[in-house]
Amino acid sequence: MQTFDARVARRESRRAFFTAAVSAGAIGAGAFAFATAASAQTVTEADVLNFALNLEYLEANFYSFAVNGTPIPAESTGGTGIQGVAYGGQQVPFTDRKVRSYAQEIAADELAHVNFLRTTLGAAAVAQPRIDVGTSPAGAFSQAAVAAGLIQQGQRFNPYSSDENFLLGSFIFEDVGVTAYKGASPLLSTPAYIDAAAGILAAEAYHAAIVRTSLYAKGIRTLISAAGGISDARDSLDGRGDLDQGIQTRRVAVAGYSDTVDVSNIAPTDANGIPYSRSAQQVLNIVYLTPEAVTAGGFFPRGVNGTIKTSAASTATNG
Repeated sequence: MQTFDARVARRESRRAFFTAAVSAGAIGAGAFAFATAASAQTVTEADVLNFALNLEYLEANFYSFAVNGTPIPAESTGGTGIQGVAYGGQQVPFTDRKVRSYAQEIAADELAHVNFLRTTLGAAAVAQPRIDVGTSPAGAFSQAAVAAGLIQQGQRFNPYSSDENFLLGSFIFEDVGVTAYKGASPLLSTPAYIDAAAGILAAEAYHAAIVRTSLYAKGIRTLISAAGGISDARDSLDGRGDLDQGIQTRRVAVAGYSDTVDVSNIAPTDANGIPYSRSAQQVLNIVYLTPEAVTAGGFFPRGVNGTIKTSAASTATNG
């Protein structure tokens, strides 16, 4: 097995979308491209929201540790299913004031997302599962770094040790959320839902772009290469398609220059300038750090809570 808010307006947009979706009953279920029609029919909007909540728990805890040195508040973690702790994180000794500011902003956003989804779901909200955001050589971040070729098996990758490592740790997650929301867009038909979903996608893309821009702006070739390795690892985990992209394109010829130049790749898109998509199962492949169909692993050592919990087999392709 391979391893691997204006903030207020944004929250209100998400609230309008998710509240409407829960009431509607069927639109959200298809949005994550389930393997078969039968499996999609057994999934409710609450299930889809709970899938998103699991991912928000992961991101919120990573950023909370990085900024505060602590996991998210206990009052934001209860619910149905087996409750677990988020463990192993540390406070980052930021030296770059811009990176620290970005981390503080994203940490506040992610905790707000957790609380928003829990309020929307009410008694149906799943509890936070057990989450590994630690630095052990056998832990999720280190295994992701092995898969990306950043370290060797048995070595330790610590995303909390420096600004640069923090950005690489963030890069593992941020693009994944964008591609998941992009995967939902063709399945929405109600204008209000489309408008709200576009707002959610934009919010997630802002976070991803902050991380990608910060990595590229460092101007360190090893960082650019490391981001490329993480991108390749995500591709190897979520299916056969080679759609994930790093933060720099290959060298290209540019009019007015006598030589080829490096070009940034802050928005990873296709030839039409459109980001690619992932299904829920492909997202689980990445956070479980495996290309196989399993129900636990990686950043969720005991799996996620809720109905949507199984990753896809390696024959899956990107959307």
